[in-house]
Amino acid sequence: MPRNSEVPLGKLSDPPNAITASRLAVTVACFVFLSLGWYRVGLIAFVLAAATDWADGYWARRWGPITRLGRVLDPLADKLLICGTFTYLAAIPDSRIVPWMAVVVLGREFLVTTLRAFVESSGGDFSAVWIGKWKFVLQVIAAALSLLYISPWRTVNWFTSLTLSPQWSDLQLTVTLQPGLVDAAVWAMVALTVLSGITYTRSAIAAMRSDPPHQD
Repeated sequence: MPRNSEVPLGKLSDPPNAITASRLAVTVACFVFLSLGWYRVGLIAFVLAAATDWADGYWARRWGPITRLGRVLDPLADKLLICGTFTYLAAIPDSRIVPWMAVVVLGREFLVTTLRAFVESSGGDFSAVWIGKWKFVLQVIAAALSLLYISPWRTVNWFTSLTLSPQWSDLQLTVTLQPGLVDAAVWAMVALTVLSGITYTRSAIAAMRSDPPHQD
């Protein structure tokens, strides 16, 4: 991966940066919807914003350009989406997200951001690893299930018409999202968030120890 000094600054109109900027706009819209209690449309906005996370990076790697602006905007958009959504969910009753879980998510993001800035400013490498990517996936799944749980879509009714006999002409099938499923996703997300924070901390310590002392 080229160093920042070798990467152009870029413009907001560059396609990857434009995708990232649109994700920021959809994220803000998601927060507005949650503030108004419009949980269904908030869920749609959240899923839409999360689904575009791969698009800007894929576009930049496949067709370019990779820019310094993109390197700043992309993690900003990710952290705003995740940290903001969990903060809102912690304040919503029956979301299955309690405040300390949101604090864990925010604390991990602040910690890793600080460590990355320190290591890279010293000339070290602090690239993302697989556990960070899977952590983001689990955070998206947990938040989406929580939003689904508090929305009217928590219970879905399907009507099917059967002509085998008159008494079965209209059959209603009701499916309800169970709290246990949401809790399982949330706890898995918390565990991987903590583990990823520990992993990145150990990587930062190793990078700082391997950095040779500067000569005056």
